[in-house]
Amino acid sequence: MGQGSAAGARGTTPAAAVWTDRLPSGAVERPYAIMGVVNVTPDSFSDGGAFEDSTAAIAHARRLVSEGASIVDVGGESTRPGADPVPVAEELARVLPVVEGVAGMDLPAQISIDTMKLAVAAAAIDAGATYVNDVTAFRHEPELAALVAGRGVDCCLMHMLGEPRTMQDAPRYDDVVDDVKAFLEERLAAATKAGVAEERIQLDPGIGFGKTLEHNLELLRRLDELTALGRPLVIGTSRKTFLGRLTGRDVTERVHATVATSVIAFERGARVFRVHDVAATADALAVAAATFARWPQTPTRTTTTTT
Repeated sequence: MGQGSAAGARGTTPAAAVWTDRLPSGAVERPYAIMGVVNVTPDSFSDGGAFEDSTAAIAHARRLVSEGASIVDVGGESTRPGADPVPVAEELARVLPVVEGVAGMDLPAQISIDTMKLAVAAAAIDAGATYVNDVTAFRHEPELAALVAGRGVDCCLMHMLGEPRTMQDAPRYDDVVDDVKAFLEERLAAATKAGVAEERIQLDPGIGFGKTLEHNLELLRRLDELTALGRPLVIGTSRKTFLGRLTGRDVTERVHATVATSVIAFERGARVFRVHDVAATADALAVAAATFARWPQTPTRTTTTTT
């Protein structure tokens, strides 16, 4: 898949818009977006340390866009299970040169800042970001909602049980899908009450964030139930531990499992896919979207009557 450009780049169009791909044959609309991961951290679970240098991170962002990412998600604080918080100054030092560098290339993609901190989000928006990806759904710093509202940028609100240091300590739910849905509904209402335009909001069930293997699979099975919330669903299964438990593969060898979950999630209603391996995901979703577009809405049943 060629370069992607998100309708919504530079904050001009709300998050619910249709995304556009640039292929050799011209512009093609697609009903999904791929969010490429750019971790500027020494300790992320999958690629920690790989792109600590801002030059390498900027080059990586360019590569992700060339492979089909229409959103580039820049993060400077690991949220892997057991991760410790990062001071604001350190997080700023990690992400700002990358956001500025990516913005300076004028790529056909939206820049997202993956942070729960008001100061980091504000500085990143000043540097060119138009999307705030908050794993705490504006709970860590509620003032972040007012910033998003005032600056007119997009956002993703994610479900997480507890905090990164404790979220995998025996997570329990009455019904994981019902509980996650209720949480996202409440956070959506809180964000709109704070002034965030509903069309700017995307929702993430938080695969792997305070969930067991079975919780993650149940969310994927019943993901269509979350579409009733009326906002685009973001899914982030990329290279995660539950895929390793299912396949027995190391973190860098989980691309095929990631692709499988992305196609399943797309069929069940997810529309934004946060991944490390953009090219493989882009190819799979292009085929899936073309196939499902022609998929019968209801099965055709032929009844033969004999006399």
